[in-house]
Amino acid sequence: MVAFLKTLLSFTRPYRGRLILGLFFGLCVALASAALMIWVKEVMDVVFAAGEQTNALAAASAMPEFLRSAAEWALSLIKSVPSPSSSAGVVLMILVIPVLMFFQVVSAYLNFYLLQWVAIRSVCDIRVRLFDKLQRLSVGFYHSTNTGELISRISNDTYSLTKAITGILPVIVVGPATVIALVAVLLAKQPKLTLISLVVLPLCVAPVAIYGRKVRKSTKKLQENFAELTELMQETFSGHRMVKAYNLEETMLARFKASTGRFISHYMRIVRSLEVPGSLVEVMGAVGVALVLIYVALVDKKTPGDFMQFVLAIVALYKPIKELSRLPGQLEQARASSERVFELMALGEDLPEPASPKALKAAGAEIRFEKLSFSYPSKPALIDFDLTIRPGQKIALVGKSGSGKTTVSSLLLRFYDPQQGAITIGGVDLRDVSTKSLREQIAVVSQDIVLFNDTISGNIALGRPGATREDIEAAARAAFAHDFIMEKPQGYDTPVGERGSQLSGGQRQRVAIARAILRNAPILILDEATSALDTESERAVQAALEVLMRGRTTLCIAHRLSTIVNADLIVVMDEGRIVESGRHSELLALNGTYRRLHDLQFNA
Repeated sequence: MVAFLKTLLSFTRPYRGRLILGLFFGLCVALASAALMIWVKEVMDVVFAAGEQTNALAAASAMPEFLRSAAEWALSLIKSVPSPSSSAGVVLMILVIPVLMFFQVVSAYLNFYLLQWVAIRSVCDIRVRLFDKLQRLSVGFYHSTNTGELISRISNDTYSLTKAITGILPVIVVGPATVIALVAVLLAKQPKLTLISLVVLPLCVAPVAIYGRKVRKSTKKLQENFAELTELMQETFSGHRMVKAYNLEETMLARFKASTGRFISHYMRIVRSLEVPGSLVEVMGAVGVALVLIYVALVDKKTPGDFMQFVLAIVALYKPIKELSRLPGQLEQARASSERVFELMALGEDLPEPASPKALKAAGAEIRFEKLSFSYPSKPALIDFDLTIRPGQKIALVGKSGSGKTTVSSLLLRFYDPQQGAITIGGVDLRDVSTKSLREQIAVVSQDIVLFNDTISGNIALGRPGATREDIEAAARAAFAHDFIMEKPQGYDTPVGERGSQLSGGQRQRVAIARAILRNAPILILDEATSALDTESERAVQAALEVLMRGRTTLCIAHRLSTIVNADLIVVMDEGRIVESGRHSELLALNGTYRRLHDLQFNA
């Protein structure tokens, strides 16, 4: 638990000035409460003229130094007050009470505001670091990780840390200080009554510890269930066309209801575990008050001032003691959430950056795949893969699904590192250059076009951030996209919708090609860029691709053989190996794998 608090506080370090100031005002709340209890007795004894008046500072002499200072501060406010025997003096003594209360309220507000300020900024920093970390993890990480789980950790789990900073830190610092201050006042003024009322306190300790452990377990399950809900909603909304086409509304609703039911179950376990200790404190507090009343009624009569001071102190003690009783459960709840966040932050990167990266110049450079072997957790993807691509060549990879074609492009982009062999560009191993430098020199157009919920110009500009409007339009013209863009109501400023939903398939593809043209990278990867298009759209996109490929080294992955008949070299793959290579006419003459693929497509 100490380690968790140290880690949590490390994120507040940039804001420690405000954090310390907020905790200081929390201590002021405790001191004001103690001073108020001392002064109430003085006022009550004067107002009711009950016996010999007690000097508050003398009564406070037995208290710790910081509490004595609070008492001195409170009484210094009335040093110039006339004798209490006069009406004006009594009125001024009474008015000190709202002054002390005002100071307490202002301190409580500043304590709350400053800690909220620190918490929200610290948690936003955690979210930014976590988001940055997740972006830098390898593609393999995303293949094995639930997207809803990641969204839940960034949003929901980090929010739990906000409550930890604003709800736990004040209780840890201010709660004990308030309890110590008020108990010290009571022990100094009413030692017997105080000891009697505290007899029942040990009975509250065991349930607090027991329920604290339950909270942590239930919190982990709750966070996992929240991730499940997030993933279910994401899948349902993004796949709404399929849901409607197959009448899956009731099925998805049933899954959502079941998941929501589990969420409620875990949530209510946490509620019970957090509230039972507080309720127990209330019951034990009532028992303590009853014992005190019995003692006062039968044994030791008290003045109105003595008893009022005791009652007000007990009332003031109620809130911090109840908060402290919930503290173990809240700590376990925050700890369970933080573990899920810090687990991601602690993940090592699968693709380490070189300590001293070499310069990479891909323009006019030869690309070599040397004896590559690569396996996914489920199966081998490439075995002894050898290929040399000369500058400006158009190389096509063909073969049935699962033959390793896309793996070749993923390794070239360094989404993964090969288990054996190497990939070099201009003689430089990709593992010796920075991934940023490598990817800046590669443009990608794939079948699964990714457009962000931005304008058309905004999506094209992603190819080269900072590009001018003239550059964007020139790229769109080269991609044969300008005409359809200008037909849109807002032209280049037309929003494309989520994943480009406001555009047709061919339009999305041409926007992606315009983005690649704007990037002006020397290496181009085309991953089945036209396989999902109709014939008319394919012709328009193919024309744009011909413009894009000019003067670039191109690696083309294709199912439609009609799109790669003019390739400089066609590489036929099967189960991770190269089984044939050559030009279109040469491969047909071999009457091998390529001929079978060709006949299947064209005869069909």
